[in-house]
Amino acid sequence: MKRAIKKHPVKTAFIVIIIALLAFTLYIFKFSSFSADASLLTLSSKIAILEIKGAILSSREIIENIHSVKKNANVKGVVLRINSPGGGVSPSQEIYSEVKKLARSKKVVASFSSIAASGGYYIACAAEKIVANPGSLTGSIGVVMDFSNVQGLLEKLGLRTYVIKSGKFKDIGSPLREMTHDEKQVLQSIIDTVHNQFVDAVAEGRGMNREEIKKIADGRVFSGEQALSLGLVDKLGSLQDSIDLVAKLAGIKGEPKVFYVDKKKGVLEYILGGSVKDAIENLAIPQLMYSVNNY
Repeated sequence: MKRAIKKHPVKTAFIVIIIALLAFTLYIFKFSSFSADASLLTLSSKIAILEIKGAILSSREIIENIHSVKKNANVKGVVLRINSPGGGVSPSQEIYSEVKKLARSKKVVASFSSIAASGGYYIACAAEKIVANPGSLTGSIGVVMDFSNVQGLLEKLGLRTYVIKSGKFKDIGSPLREMTHDEKQVLQSIIDTVHNQFVDAVAEGRGMNREEIKKIADGRVFSGEQALSLGLVDKLGSLQDSIDLVAKLAGIKGEPKVFYVDKKKGVLEYILGGSVKDAIENLAIPQLMYSVNNY
């Protein structure tokens, strides 16, 4: 081995340089892919913009971003920039819970883009203030669970299925047969319970009477202007208006320094995109949904 190194010093030096360049590139890539870490380079009051985009199928990435902002002492205010039709009940509730915790130490304002409905609106209720564009779609305070029935198709194909189960509700929601009256009642009771949780969260977050919320909690959507008249949002305005508002609430003087939070992504997220990856992971998992159809 020693003789080979002495015989090829140029080749050895070239290999060492390549390895050093790869290590340096990976370091730069890791550092620059997490803008929240980069924000620590300057010690001043900052506003973090945390985006919630697309269908809410998983809470993991958003909660990681919330935790990174929470730990950053330079961040005095956070804008939740929401552009989502909603999503799964559990991830929406988990994000809502973490935003509430964040709001104990930072000023938090929710800012609506094109749509912030159902689960997107649920999360916004944990913020201190909500700002919407006049034409933003929001509301959709409701819960939905979808099922399909392919029994007729199977019969046309001459296929029959057999199910062995331990209890009469074990295959509830099966696409292979009609749903029974008792099964519909079981599922409806779940929907009603989760819907009441949604109503409670809105009433608490908006400081409104629960009965007022129930009158409009039938799944309908509202424009930002309508939502303002109903007390579902605090102000009409843009993202910049939301930044100005959170800066005022946080007591930041002058032009605030703003940065977007983006967690370090793994290889699969970069190839597929986070929302696509989550969709694949959740493809076979039935979920209760806070979601607006057709978005």
